[in-house]
Amino acid sequence: MRKLDGLKVALVLGTAAGGVGRHVRSIAGGLVRRGARVVVCGPAATEELFRFTETGAWFAPVDVTDRPRPPADLRAVAALRTLLRDADVVHAHGLRAGGLAVTACGGIVPGPLRLGRGRVPVVVTLHNALLTGGLTGAAYGVLERIVASGADQVLGVSPDLEERMLELGARHVAHALVPAPATGARPGPEARERLRAALRLGDRPLIITVGRLAEQKGLPMLLDAAAGWARRDPVPLVAIVGDGPLEAELRARIDAEGLPVRLLGRRSDVPGLLAAADVAVVSSVWEGQPLIVQEILRAGRPLVATRVGGVPAMLGAGESGDGAGLLVPSGDAAALERAVARVLDDPALAARLAESAARRAATLPTEDDAVEALALLYRGLRS
Repeated sequence: MRKLDGLKVALVLGTAAGGVGRHVRSIAGGLVRRGARVVVCGPAATEELFRFTETGAWFAPVDVTDRPRPPADLRAVAALRTLLRDADVVHAHGLRAGGLAVTACGGIVPGPLRLGRGRVPVVVTLHNALLTGGLTGAAYGVLERIVASGADQVLGVSPDLEERMLELGARHVAHALVPAPATGARPGPEARERLRAALRLGDRPLIITVGRLAEQKGLPMLLDAAAGWARRDPVPLVAIVGDGPLEAELRARIDAEGLPVRLLGRRSDVPGLLAAADVAVVSSVWEGQPLIVQEILRAGRPLVATRVGGVPAMLGAGESGDGAGLLVPSGDAAALERAVARVLDDPALAARLAESAARRAATLPTEDDAVEALALLYRGLRS
């Protein structure tokens, strides 16, 4: 374990409700265990949700909003400038947080006018692709350029994000490690049967999707596919685990079309639900290193996912095959319907995918791997 005795690390994040917040909490705890002094800077709601201080880190509220808001952004930059000036390393997570942190640390000042070795080095991890257009998309484009020109190191969670930063002229770009937290022992057969009974499945297959009910997750495509699965005998149950802004819209469509889909809301028993599933589906428009994919692989469940972002690399997919799951094009509901039907109709294929998933899970980086890589990076930036 690489020690970081006394190193002052500031972690910056914006509004977060899922994977980014969980990742920041994970690395905060790992850095503290290595002797670093860690402060997490972000919206007060993130501390309420993720409890960073329980890891031994400090927390400083900074209103990094989820959308560009010039007055709030100026206040956030001013607050960060004060909070970050004594740090040895600043590590921002997300494009919004990254752009504000780079600005606060003087990274957008032209090279000859920078403070040189006196400037705090800034690392930015990009967790999401730029999917928004219009004025908001243009504002995010500016932030991309600020990060590319001003960050000392950019980490991308998927190959497309890394390539984008290189195209924009970033000096140092590398791959980010975003492992899912360990969840303990895999639930046994009794948990599977208990949950299937609770869902009143009988002999119906169970298709599980876990994720925030938001545009990025491609849930309209999933419902399109569910209309096709409704013609099967027995009809599978599609269970969607999570909450979010699209809940009312999805529920209205499910009711209007009589789809075999149930919204289960946010649940704490995801490992058990995965154990109960016949197939897991990820229908996202884009993903980096989604924690749920890692959890599905660890659960050893057959997976059908969209070929987007970092998902193919996570599954070990190459030109000759799909790796530890079946991959379909994003937005192609017919392809998704067919791929899931293949798994349900072919027990040998389902077993082969489950075995491949478990093998792939054993190769995934751990939380310790991620923190060790960051410790090495931080030390290098300070040398």
